[in-house]
Amino acid sequence: MKKPSDRADGYEVVDLLGLGSQSVRKNYYPALQARIEELEQERNRYKWLFEKALHGIFQANLRGGFLACNPAMAKICGYASPEDLKTRVIRLREQLFCSSSEFDVLRQELLNNGSLSAREIRLRRADATPVNVAITLLRRPDLGPEVVEAFVADITERVQARQKLVQMNADLEQRVQDRTKALQDANAGLHFQIEEREKVERELVVAAKVASDANRSKDKYLAAASHDLLQPLNAARLTISALQESALPAEEARMVHQVHRALEGAEDLLADLLDISKLDQQAMVPDLLLTDVAALAKGLGEEFEAVATNAGLRFHVRTIPALIKTDQRMLTRILRNLLSNAFRYTRSGRVLLALRARRDSLRIEVWDTGVGIEESKLRDIFTEFHQLLPQGSGGRQGAGLGLAIVERMVSVLGYRIELASRPGRGSRFSVVLPVDMNAARKAALPAVQGVPGFAQGFAGIQILVIDNEPAILASMKLLLERWGCLVITSTDEHRALDYLRETNTMPAAVLADYHLDGGKTGWQAIEAVRKLLGTRLPAALVTADCSDELRRQMRAQHLPILNKPVKPNRLRALLTSLLSTS
Repeated sequence: MKKPSDRADGYEVVDLLGLGSQSVRKNYYPALQARIEELEQERNRYKWLFEKALHGIFQANLRGGFLACNPAMAKICGYASPEDLKTRVIRLREQLFCSSSEFDVLRQELLNNGSLSAREIRLRRADATPVNVAITLLRRPDLGPEVVEAFVADITERVQARQKLVQMNADLEQRVQDRTKALQDANAGLHFQIEEREKVERELVVAAKVASDANRSKDKYLAAASHDLLQPLNAARLTISALQESALPAEEARMVHQVHRALEGAEDLLADLLDISKLDQQAMVPDLLLTDVAALAKGLGEEFEAVATNAGLRFHVRTIPALIKTDQRMLTRILRNLLSNAFRYTRSGRVLLALRARRDSLRIEVWDTGVGIEESKLRDIFTEFHQLLPQGSGGRQGAGLGLAIVERMVSVLGYRIELASRPGRGSRFSVVLPVDMNAARKAALPAVQGVPGFAQGFAGIQILVIDNEPAILASMKLLLERWGCLVITSTDEHRALDYLRETNTMPAAVLADYHLDGGKTGWQAIEAVRKLLGTRLPAALVTADCSDELRRQMRAQHLPILNKPVKPNRLRALLTSLLSTS
């Protein structure tokens, strides 16, 4: 008589091996008999593992119920036996899964991918309560289109531990909040509780570090946001500058002037915020190079000449030969901020930028005949967001960051700043650079003789402008044409080259944005234009990228940079420099 174990799901072991009942008797095949016994032992081992497994195992049809399951699966679901589970759960979707929609998602993923691993879900127990499990499912298309095999682990303890951890974290946060409030109360009554001071101070150090980390994150976000704002602001500023060059009726001219002042204030604020952000992150490292300070001062003089004319003030620049190692960009920013303040708070009289030599130092002084500063406020004006003077005291009010930037940049460079002021008479700001002035005079470079006439106008000069922002291209073209330039515009390198080939045009200079479309750069576009024309055409980058890395790279290529938003007087000075050295 055959043993029940000799059959597997209605088939004898010999049937599984392809031997029917009419096959030659097994007694004549000892090796085959041994193999059959091995398979029987293997089957019994798998059957034992299936029945004794700690995790639930089942085979089921997704459109119906269970085909097979082990005791562990029945226990997880709260049923008396596997047969009880198979008999009572005939629809997995409605009777086993707590969420039908979750079942539908799992089913679709199985049909798409064939398997899913360790997915956390909730199953419905026999008493209708949920149980948290991690289920791994494998589709068996060989057994049926929606037949699956699954391994199920009860993760109730894990979920409870996780919930407990969440609660502990919530309790901890509440305790931290309660403790913070207690510390604030203790700080308010500090003079009555001297013995608590050291404890409070230690905890405040921790809070200060957290605040500092948050502040650095804010600075990074601010720098990125300010950079993105510079692009549309640059287009608007160029358009307004072009309008100012036009003959407009008095009322329209007044409105254009108001818009100009508003944009100017926004530009100054963004530039100040970017610099303060870099300084707070200690990301501004001096790039020391031999700099002709006299030429730098004269360049600023040309830049602010139009400001002085508009304000009805006299403006003078007095220089001496001086060639010193400094960070040209930072020193220029310091002096530009000091000059901007001088013009902002001077209603009549004059402004003076002067270089004065001392035996062991160079003094760069900015004098004005403005409203002056009271002695009690001299120490406050270098703090962030501190207005130099109250509203109504004259001039366009700043955001209170200019002098804070000056003081920090002076500190980074290792210089010293001095201030003397008399209310109603004016002020003098002095930046003191510790240098050997005898050596600085001897090393001074001869003045570069420029080509006369460009400072007054650019009539008939052809300028090629490359920028991937159509609004900026249109605004730049409008402004340059107001100056008499013949402007060629292009959104990328290839269009510019095609135009130059077709028209056989030779522009006098190229102005290119650094970041172009398709990962291209303005530097690459300039090099391509120079190669096509066979000449080292005067060129400059106009970009909102203020990074020190870009500045170092372009200096190695002898390519000047003008940062956005572009101010007309700086653009005019740049063009004059490019055309004068060509």
